[in-house]
Amino acid sequence: MQYHVPQFIEVEDKIFTFITMKQFLYLLGGGAISYLAYTYLMIYFALPIIAVAVSFSLALAFYKPNNKPFILMVEAFFSYILSPRLYIWKKIPKTREEKSKEKEQPAAYIPSLSESTLKDLSWSLDIKERDGGGTAPKVSKGIPLLKDL
Repeated sequence: MQYHVPQFIEVEDKIFTFITMKQFLYLLGGGAISYLAYTYLMIYFALPIIAVAVSFSLALAFYKPNNKPFILMVEAFFSYILSPRLYIWKKIPKTREEKSKEKEQPAAYIPSLSESTLKDLSWSLDIKERDGGGTAPKVSKGIPLLKDL
């Protein structure tokens, strides 16, 4: 038995040719605010309110910064404004026990090359270059040469 799997589940349904239900509600809200401002206020006060309401409703309906709905940006703005942002840093002095633990633990193991080992290695590499890939004397300190690997 085969079942039909829906494919476009992230795409909202369009109620008109190009507008979704959310967009229609945003535009309806902006239109309602504009109508109320025009009806109950003098034209001097109504025009700025109408301009803000229409532009905000158009932005909510159609503007998508970074391919995300504008309402997410508005939500982030209000959460930033309303959340407390007082950051206090207070340095807590370390106790003697913590200081002694830091001194005991090595930061990282770094192998060291002694000067003689480094000279032996450089000498063997120089000899190998001069010989044109010939045999180089083996280093007695236990460092494997490149050809030995």
